[in-house]
Amino acid sequence: MAKRKPDLDSLSDEQLLDLRMCDLGVTIANSPLKKRIEQLNAELADRDLRFTPHCWLSEDWFSPDEIPGIAIPFYLAHPRLMRLERKQLLEVEGGTHEWCMKILRHEAGHAIDTAFRLRRKAIYRNTFGKTSLPYPEYYQPKPSSRDHVLHLDMWYAQVHPLEDFAETFAVWLRPGSRWRTRYKDWPAIEKLKMVNELMTSLQGKKPPVQCRATLDPISRIRRTLRTHYERKRQHYGLDLPSVYDNDLRRLFSSDDGHRRNVTAAAFLSRIRTELRGSVAKWTGEYAYTIDQVIQEMIERCRELQLRLGASPEDTKRDAMILVAVRTTNFLHEGGHRAAV
Repeated sequence: MAKRKPDLDSLSDEQLLDLRMCDLGVTIANSPLKKRIEQLNAELADRDLRFTPHCWLSEDWFSPDEIPGIAIPFYLAHPRLMRLERKQLLEVEGGTHEWCMKILRHEAGHAIDTAFRLRRKAIYRNTFGKTSLPYPEYYQPKPSSRDHVLHLDMWYAQVHPLEDFAETFAVWLRPGSRWRTRYKDWPAIEKLKMVNELMTSLQGKKPPVQCRATLDPISRIRRTLRTHYERKRQHYGLDLPSVYDNDLRRLFSSDDGHRRNVTAAAFLSRIRTELRGSVAKWTGEYAYTIDQVIQEMIERCRELQLRLGASPEDTKRDAMILVAVRTTNFLHEGGHRAAV
């Protein structure tokens, strides 16, 4: 007897979190992902590439070595799961049509690399570097560099030669990208020209690797969503010491003359969403990571019994700068976790 699929919309967050991933009952075919994958395949066909990566649902975005396909995170297959994802991690990676297509094009770059064994070619290695290099656990972006294209956030092409190729391919593939004009004065233009030349050579050809296997499909993952999100928050979280005290004392006041003013903890809590959004836009960091910085600040303000000492607008501006600086320092000291 087939197992009955749960009615996800009727479940509370707590009930959802206790579900195993293999019991979610979601599929690509019954979700907006189906049309997005069809759009990706149409873009590949428009370039006369006889390659359509197979896709499946898993825990996260990835394209495995030796398998020319794309794993898509399960939450994108159902709006209720997207709402839970946002509540747990404060954002939904690939949650909009545009964002999802950007990631699909990137992962298609990895998949076509595998399908045609492109990384074995000398021209590939000479252009992008040694693909045998180990992936870093962390990477330090160089925002001023023009040696790489800009596609996904956080200058992701700088992570590794394989990501550099995937990002370059994604820029090349996107309809109307006008990459020749946008990158004409960048060294990265040579990488785009190389990808264009390589893809032209593949037109009409069948890929030698046609494996349709899947890796870690959700149908085989027995972890609960609760365990899944605990692991994700630990991955993106930030364990920082209480290094804010001096900055917070400059930003707020412990003077007895301000004892009737709103507490610093209450003020930061009130502007928390705005702080998080603004700093995420400036730095490209994960919203969850930024929120941990703000939470640490709120807790320290409460412990230090600080209150508002200047105008709310000036204090809000300075608080945004402080959160951005703390987040950016963490990033540039080698602490940015690459989601690879």
